[in-house]
Amino acid sequence: MDTTLRDGEQTSGVSFSASEKLTIAQLLLTEVKVNRIEIASARVSEGEFQAVKKITDWAKANDLLERVEVLTFVDGQTSVNWMLEAGAKVMNLLTKGSLNHLTHQLKKTPEQHFADIAQVIALATSNNLLCNVYLEDWSNGMRHSKDYVLQYLDFLQHQPIKRVLLPDTLGVLVPSETYNYIKELTDRYPHIHFDFHAHNDYDLATANVLEAIKAGAKGLHLTINGMGERAGNAPLASAVAVINDHLPNITTTVTEKSLYSVSKLVETFSGFRIPANKPVVGENVFTQTAGIHADGDKKNNLYYNDLMPERFGRQRKYALGKTSGKANIENNLHELGIQLSDEDLRKVTQRIIELGDRKEVVTQADLPYIISDVLDSNTIEEKVQIENYVLTHSKNLRPSVTLKMSIAGELFEEHAQGDGQYDAFVNALKKVYKHKKMDLPLLADYTVRIPPGGKSDALCETIITWQWKGKEFKTRGLDSDQTVAAIKATQKMLNII
Repeated sequence: MDTTLRDGEQTSGVSFSASEKLTIAQLLLTEVKVNRIEIASARVSEGEFQAVKKITDWAKANDLLERVEVLTFVDGQTSVNWMLEAGAKVMNLLTKGSLNHLTHQLKKTPEQHFADIAQVIALATSNNLLCNVYLEDWSNGMRHSKDYVLQYLDFLQHQPIKRVLLPDTLGVLVPSETYNYIKELTDRYPHIHFDFHAHNDYDLATANVLEAIKAGAKGLHLTINGMGERAGNAPLASAVAVINDHLPNITTTVTEKSLYSVSKLVETFSGFRIPANKPVVGENVFTQTAGIHADGDKKNNLYYNDLMPERFGRQRKYALGKTSGKANIENNLHELGIQLSDEDLRKVTQRIIELGDRKEVVTQADLPYIISDVLDSNTIEEKVQIENYVLTHSKNLRPSVTLKMSIAGELFEEHAQGDGQYDAFVNALKKVYKHKKMDLPLLADYTVRIPPGGKSDALCETIITWQWKGKEFKTRGLDSDQTVAAIKATQKMLNII
């Protein structure tokens, strides 16, 4: 079960719009092919209600309604009525899984709590709702009040529910505890379908997922990019990769090739950036930096493991910097279709190492310029020149750009508006290229880096990722004005294509 839209949205500062929630829900069920999605908490807000309604309407029309779930509460008729109004079918009832939570938060006895739960389950069932039950703080319940947990499960096993959901609410478990606690329950209650819900406070969520499956858990709760409260939940991509590579007798329905694209979409919608070293979906995880690794890859794939980038719709890259060797640079040159003599390759390698020592990022797209500079040749002819431009940004008026540029000596001048100054610039550029009957790459990502503590006049670096003929490449621009930096990066791209 993917809970990006419920627990993932509890990431600090994240709030999805109703249309974003619908898009993510559709992708998860139809392309990523998870089995179930948890999309919201009942009673949160009118906006949440409208989002749930959009998803349930779509799910019902596509015969997927029983795969869409909502977190609900032990509150008499309130959550049940909310579910019925929202058109949802499956409720995940939040109850107390530790005596500590029960005693100090609800101030009730176990018998009183069980009676309240039975009442809500009966009401849900009479309204044709399906019911699963969360044991909040279950992990601490097993540590400190196991008798209560077993008493509760003895009661639950006779209730008309589908699944019992076991959350490590505070992310306190280590793998050995996860295995032992779940194994004890699956042995004692073999007929109950247990789900495990891991949190990542000690960075052990994926390891705990692995142990939970070994112990007999039948379901997992995961999120895109590991989003969630505090340190987040177990990440879907990591869990799927671990299952596929380390548990040969376990199969999932998840499509690995869709994991990266949905990860990037959720990153865009949420504003929650993926760390560069995030397993499977991070920017750097299929990038070799050390020259010895690139050399080994050419010699019988010595530095490959089972996590091949092609599984996830990605490509292996070779970073350029002070640890780059000749093999790293040769791999990048090969992709650009450039061949150099051994002597010229040595000179270019030395220059890249020097740049790396100065902590400058070197990308594949920079290579032709470095070659031209180092070899003092006309290898790179600047066929495209941005001759002049006027950027305007006025209150209550759309930003606009007047652009003058040359392509192979032919001059063009165009004017365009846009949602921002750079968007207006790109729109003017599109007009020019329409005259030339030429296509432009798709802008895939746009990043601005400003030095920490930088003042208002600090230099900023704009890094733009372009998609062109099935490949990605990056260009960079540096200026004290962010838009000008982006224009410089764009001129590099125009000359590369």
